[in-house]
Amino acid sequence: MKFVGRPVWAEVDLAALADNLRAIRRFVNPPKERRKTPRKTLAIVKGNGYGHGSAPVAKALEKAGADWFGVTCSSEGIELRQAGVKRPILVLTSFWPGEEELLLDHQLTPAITRCEQLELLERAAARRAGKRAAGRSQRFPFHLKMDSGMNRLGISPEEVDCFVRQLARCPHLRLDGIFTHFASSEVFPPAPGGEQTPEQGKLFWTALDRLRVLGVDPGTVHLANSAAIASRPETWADMVRPGVILYGYHPGYDPPGLREEMESRLPLKPVMSLRARVIGLRDVAPGGGVGYDAVFVATRPSRIAVLAAGYGDGVHRSLGNRGKVLVRGRLAPIVGIVSMDVTMVDVTDVPGVSLGDITTFYGREGRHLLPANAVAREIGTVTSDLLCGVSQRVPRFYLR
Repeated sequence: MKFVGRPVWAEVDLAALADNLRAIRRFVNPPKERRKTPRKTLAIVKGNGYGHGSAPVAKALEKAGADWFGVTCSSEGIELRQAGVKRPILVLTSFWPGEEELLLDHQLTPAITRCEQLELLERAAARRAGKRAAGRSQRFPFHLKMDSGMNRLGISPEEVDCFVRQLARCPHLRLDGIFTHFASSEVFPPAPGGEQTPEQGKLFWTALDRLRVLGVDPGTVHLANSAAIASRPETWADMVRPGVILYGYHPGYDPPGLREEMESRLPLKPVMSLRARVIGLRDVAPGGGVGYDAVFVATRPSRIAVLAAGYGDGVHRSLGNRGKVLVRGRLAPIVGIVSMDVTMVDVTDVPGVSLGDITTFYGREGRHLLPANAVAREIGTVTSDLLCGVSQRVPRFYLR
């Protein structure tokens, strides 16, 4: 493992990633169902593959059998195409006017979230069809996003008739799939909001029925995000969209006691380990402050290690005086405010720490594991926030 610069890096275990995908595929295709067509998986690789590196992650998942990929925007999809990814790519948050040609050029499947977008896409597809030789015409595919109650993106159930009328005027387009997104699929009664997911499901299926009554084939139907995959088999439909669970972590379920049940139901392997070396050691006397504003003051003779990573690398600033780091197989507390480039750790109770020692902010260190979801719970955020926060200046090393 060689790199030039500061000794901070992320290790991405592609074998663990592939194992997680295979576990998900087995889970949503139980043998007792005996489906004629196995459920597909649309692997979410937006946000630079949740911080893991979108292109290497997508290529590993494609090799492991992912059927589709989900990205946020056309630029993320183009990056995957340029890396050699061949499988279909769904642009989840649709497109901005003027991007239509890019979608066609790179064979990216857009999500339609407003009826008027059909006209823009139709014009681009018609221009493209006019350039083809006679007999080679084909319809350009898209997916329709339904807003079933999250009130974010997607057409409302009341707009289905309008959508069908507009689609009838688009001979160069083909509806290839329909989907919605759950706002709280990890929340169950008696927790507040525990009934929202079933209500969203009812709205979605009602809209889908209306679409079929009007003579439109919806194509591939998909609803289930990470939490719904693990906990709500009634939402699996034709395809599922694993996100954070691909990278080894379940969402935070509510009530909290469900987390252990879901983790045992669908075991996963953490994929990323964020590491940095000790670049400084200081002995601090009682009463001595550490870092900005001296928000940590030693109450005993203390040994403080300076680590070569800070919030500019993805170490969440709110971990100051709250988080812990694995050092020589032991948990050592982060002390003081996390700086942009360094983090201080109290290693007084960790024998033998020396310059150059490797420390782990989250991930696996030998037989020890500091999971990213535990770190996230400590500071009241979600695991994806930590994973996506690993910055571009942190080198990724891919283990196979």
